[in-house]
Amino acid sequence: MRRFPEPIANCVAAFARLPGVGPKTALRFVYYLLKLPKGDLSVMAGAIVKLGERVKVCGKCFCYGEADTCDICSDGRRDKTVVCVVEESRDIATIESTGAYRGLYLVLGGILNPIEGVMPETLRIADLEQRVASDTGINEIILALSPTVAGETTMMYLGKRLSPLGRRVTRLARGLPMGASLEYADEVTLGDALKGRRDA
Repeated sequence: MRRFPEPIANCVAAFARLPGVGPKTALRFVYYLLKLPKGDLSVMAGAIVKLGERVKVCGKCFCYGEADTCDICSDGRRDKTVVCVVEESRDIATIESTGAYRGLYLVLGGILNPIEGVMPETLRIADLEQRVASDTGINEIILALSPTVAGETTMMYLGKRLSPLGRRVTRLARGLPMGASLEYADEVTLGDALKGRRDA
């Protein structure tokens, strides 16, 4: 294998730690960066440093923000009777982009996956239970996890853990996406679409 100058090798190793980035892609990133003006490199490096210095985890919902309590949790106009449980902080941006939800959130920190060592105690399940138990104003918990096998398992587990608290536990509806053809729909998706049908 070819030996690179230490700064290049270190940068390749750093990029290769990103998800989905192997050594070849990391090397391609580094060679692209080497073609940029030095001022652009300084701006990028400064942005990464500020990411580590200024971004905090909200103490209430565990999403990322610049303060100890994020903008969503501190917004008095949000519906505090509903909490939407998501897998990761990035999922909040996706839900917020719809403009259809005005409640609060809780970032679970992943989904159950015993094969990869993700057990209930490694997620924020206890934090979720404590928050729901201590806040009598919460009427509904929406489980907005991906409909994968691990996501389904996590939602079933959370449903059982939260049901004794006497709150409504719901999950996102599933069905056919816009533009989909029935011919290519799988049985589970089609079945969910039939169960979740509504008036035309």
